[in-house]
Amino acid sequence: MESGTEEASMGGTDDFATYLEQVRAHRAELRDAVRRVEDALASPIARGSGWRTRVAVALAQLSRDFEDHISLTERPGGLYDSAGSAAPRLAAAARRLVAEHVGLRDAIEGCLVAYTDGPDDADLQALRESATQLIGQLVRHRQRGGDLVYEAYTVDLGGQG
Repeated sequence: MESGTEEASMGGTDDFATYLEQVRAHRAELRDAVRRVEDALASPIARGSGWRTRVAVALAQLSRDFEDHISLTERPGGLYDSAGSAAPRLAAAARRLVAEHVGLRDAIEGCLVAYTDGPDDADLQALRESATQLIGQLVRHRQRGGDLVYEAYTVDLGGQG
């Protein structure tokens, strides 16, 4: 760790280590939620309404897990707040990740609404394409977040979890 700033903001190194374990565990949950959406999208689209419902259920879970991600990472003394303090050169990257949350939250909710409120199954290909693009955005956000944490704390949150 480059400074004691994050330790003070989290109440000490033990508290911060515990917090990082929470982040690591939640990161695995969020990855699994993204994977469930991806798996639902890969299932046969010919199932029509059943396919649409499966994707909507997975998107609803992803939405809840993403809200938890925002709360965990943006809280005072959280990852993004502390990263800029621990390594001031990373403050801009942390702010970008926080800013991405707004667009990703809106995109998740927009996809969910499209899957739950769509008038019929004629638009399934377009729905699949928009959700697939969203998955790519989430994967890239996750990669940038992992890189930031590693640069700030020399802690690998785990590519697999």
